[in-house]
Amino acid sequence: MDFNFVKEIECNQGGVRAVRFSVDGSYCVTCGSNRTIKLWNPHRHALLKTYFGHGDEVLDACTACDSSQIVSCGVDKSVILWDVATGTPLRRYRGHASSVTTVRFNEESSMAISGSRDNSVMFWDMRSKSITPVQTLNDAKDSISSIRISDHEILSASYDCKIRRYDIRVGQLSTDCLGEPVTCASFTRDGQCIVASCADGSVRLLDKDSGELLGEFTGHTVDNLCLESSVDCYDTKIMSGSADGKLWIWDLVSQNVIAKLVGDKLSKHATVSVAVHPQENCIIAANGASILMWSENKKDI
Repeated sequence: MDFNFVKEIECNQGGVRAVRFSVDGSYCVTCGSNRTIKLWNPHRHALLKTYFGHGDEVLDACTACDSSQIVSCGVDKSVILWDVATGTPLRRYRGHASSVTTVRFNEESSMAISGSRDNSVMFWDMRSKSITPVQTLNDAKDSISSIRISDHEILSASYDCKIRRYDIRVGQLSTDCLGEPVTCASFTRDGQCIVASCADGSVRLLDKDSGELLGEFTGHTVDNLCLESSVDCYDTKIMSGSADGKLWIWDLVSQNVIAKLVGDKLSKHATVSVAVHPQENCIIAANGASILMWSENKKDI
């Protein structure tokens, strides 16, 4: 197994706070500390559009299932819905009392769910002209660090050391306490497990239904950063950003480190955000002012 470094894209938007693939993997969005969002075709190294409208750093963004809209959030406490083609903000949602750290569309992109440093999770109806949340979840006792959504579940991670899973079919909340602040939690591709990054420098693999700890992945450095982790496209590897500037990859079964990915040279910046292509092992990570791209067993894509 080899991951080959493909390219580095200098984003020119200050520090890149997050990078996200589109649903089909053709595009990606980057969120900048200079208040902008940029839409890229990373495979062709092409900048397609820049979106201006946030009043402070942009912390997260997500593309709609048909790639016609983007939803973003940031330090200015707002969630913004954008028209991809024109670059104009369609609606600006203000309900959070602090920085909005994470936002995701549901599967049909009819709803956006955001999490904030005000400890709340809010639901926004994308089809309505209303700019007030249709529902607010106040279960967390500290900042929300990440949100992930499956067809029937919402997974939130919080600095209160807990991950919370809301089953929207039956209205049920399941909570797991990990004993350390959780900086990111996501589903595996098969939906059976949860990958959770913790502030103590470990990435934990949990059985989704029982909460049983299936594995711990360590060695990378955290340095009080909000690092993201993910599973690869085939549910065989765990990957995480690291304060040492590398993207760490472990074998899911053996828990051994199998790669520490860097660009052309080791960066002095931390690798904080990671996105995996939906259909193949192509990885993009945010590092300082750039995004770095690797592909598995290919020199280019």
